Amino acid sequence: MIRKLVAQDIKAVMDIWISTNITAHDFIAEDYWKKNYDIVEKEYLPAADTYVYEEGQQIKGFISIINEVFIGGLFVDENSQGQGIGKALLNYAKEQYNELELCAYADNQKAVDFYKHCGFIITEQQPNEDSGYPEYTMKWKKE
Repeated sequence: MIRKLVAQDIKAVMDIWISTNITAHDFIAEDYWKKNYDIVEKEYLPAADTYVYEEGQQIKGFISIINEVFIGGLFVDENSQGQGIGKALLNYAKEQYNELELCAYADNQKAVDFYKHCGFIITEQQPNEDSGYPEYTMKWKKE
């Protein structure tokens, strides 16, 4: 079931955020993610429309949309990946919004391929403003 984030979900969402980032972005120092934890929890999450994928009262993933167009994050618990949860969350967002944009690290080929498979196209490549690592801007528009 996909539903809107509530306050009680924040710890589970942040646990998924930190562990998945560290694993998926092993080219970035783990300390970078730990330093950004509080900012994400206290600034980004409250500013975004976040939806969680819940199964058996356990949160398995989430998607956060900023300013009704930008996917600030799409994360699925590592033990639940490959089960269609990320695609379900992304499809849910596609139903809610007419266009979506995101940034994905160029070295995270798994994510780039996933978004391409889901209809996103690469429109730009630039260094990430915080980490300096190259990232792609990817966009999707409802037809």
